[in-house]
Amino acid sequence: MNLMNNAVIGTPRPVNEPILNYAPGSPERAKLKEALTTIADKQLEIPLIIGGREVTTGNLGNVVMPHDHNHVLAVYHKAGPVEVQQAIETAVSAQAMWRSFRWEERVAIFLKAAELLAVKYRALITAGSMLAGGKTVYQAEIDAVCELIDFLRFNVRYAQEIYEKQPASSPGVWNFVQYRPLEGFVFAVTPFNFTAIAGNLPTAPAIMGNTVVWKPASSLLYTPYLIMQLLEEAGLPPGVINFVPGSGGDVGDICLADPHLAGIHFTGSTRVFQQMWRTVGENIHRYKSYPRIVGETGGKDFVFAHASADIQPLVTGLVRGAFEYQGQKCSAASRAYIAKSIWPAVEAGLRSEMGKIRMGPPTDFTNFCGAVIDRSAFQSIVGYLEFVRANDGGEILIGGTYDDSVGYFIEPTVILATDPNFKTMVEEIFGPLLTVFVYEDDKYEEMLNLCSDSSIYALTGAIFARDRAALSLALARLENAAGNFYINDKPTGAVVGQQPFGGGRASGTNDKAGSQANLMRWVSARTIKETFVPPVDFSYPFMAEE
Repeated sequence: MNLMNNAVIGTPRPVNEPILNYAPGSPERAKLKEALTTIADKQLEIPLIIGGREVTTGNLGNVVMPHDHNHVLAVYHKAGPVEVQQAIETAVSAQAMWRSFRWEERVAIFLKAAELLAVKYRALITAGSMLAGGKTVYQAEIDAVCELIDFLRFNVRYAQEIYEKQPASSPGVWNFVQYRPLEGFVFAVTPFNFTAIAGNLPTAPAIMGNTVVWKPASSLLYTPYLIMQLLEEAGLPPGVINFVPGSGGDVGDICLADPHLAGIHFTGSTRVFQQMWRTVGENIHRYKSYPRIVGETGGKDFVFAHASADIQPLVTGLVRGAFEYQGQKCSAASRAYIAKSIWPAVEAGLRSEMGKIRMGPPTDFTNFCGAVIDRSAFQSIVGYLEFVRANDGGEILIGGTYDDSVGYFIEPTVILATDPNFKTMVEEIFGPLLTVFVYEDDKYEEMLNLCSDSSIYALTGAIFARDRAALSLALARLENAAGNFYINDKPTGAVVGQQPFGGGRASGTNDKAGSQANLMRWVSARTIKETFVPPVDFSYPFMAEE
């Protein structure tokens, strides 16, 4: 029996998790160094987790270090059709149990998970993100620890605020709205580049009472597996989130064809998302209800510099925005439009700052850049470098070298384009390549329009200027070019609770991860009206005789 609490319970007010600095001699640095050694020395076996049980298939894949691809950190079991169907059936059958929890009981699990991550799992998941994901300690800390904690804490508060949204009632009537979980399972498909996103995509629907089939990216399995362990320790009941690694086709085709599919929570490539949406359309007659489709996909994110821009903040924004985590962020600066009058100073600044960049293993804390995630990414990015070398319209200005003999290393690179529609100015690359187009100062407004019109994406963008009129014009002309827009700052680093994240056009459905808007997609409202003294006569006063 579900005993009702005789209390109106409020959740703790969330605050953003403080970022540890891992300075030499700090206790967090010592713990992290120990965790790095532990993970590197012990090969892990990662199973499927279905209904709380570990499932092995014998069809194995390797988890390797991007900076040392001969070092196998873990082997993982891949799901086949039998296991995927089992995960779906388990998620569907767990619905009744999970719905029976009061919402306060549900969210307590995720609040506990946040605390476990902040303390017990912090060093372990940071080390896993560094070794398996190729992140520096700072990039791992802000992602795998701080942002994921923020998602958990803020989403719990957003859930409370959603439940508190209630309609007005007229005399003699009580109106209220029930925010029900969706009828069916949510299919969460997560990317390689952010552990926080990998954790948020299955947990956000689960916080709202949904059950989930989770397919993590094959190139990021280590930290998602740690998240499953953490959630189980926090008290998540078996079957609420089912962890199903495997190929996109093997897992996705079965999930998308199932009549119980209630929603898709996706982060990944535009091509894959469009293919999934097309499949949903083809199967629309089979579903019990219309699936909610939420996706954050690609980006061709820009930095636009007006002639009045301050040089050093602009250069810093370009270097950090383009090359942190090797440019493997959907928000990374990938194209820049620089006014001609300031370009010589900007170029000199880029050469100076990029000359200081150290690249190598993330275990060496002096490195700013590491390796790209895997061989496929390496070959794709190298293909763009070779295209520039072989074609007119652009030239490699800074960097351009690469080596995959030990790890998948590509040097941070600046390309100077003479054509604003050059291939590397318009196509998503997802690597440490920044393409610059230098425009005539008096063409500012024209170039703003070109910036907006020349890309199919609309995720992030930034404007650097001191001139307030120039800023105002950019805000207007680039209104639909970016869902997250930055003034005098790099276009990366959105913080949960401060800058809800998402974009439009081919960048996704703009349902703003880290906001109430996202959680609203995982509920189906039911309006209830109770009349205390119902009428007993069908007639109305206007029907009476004169």
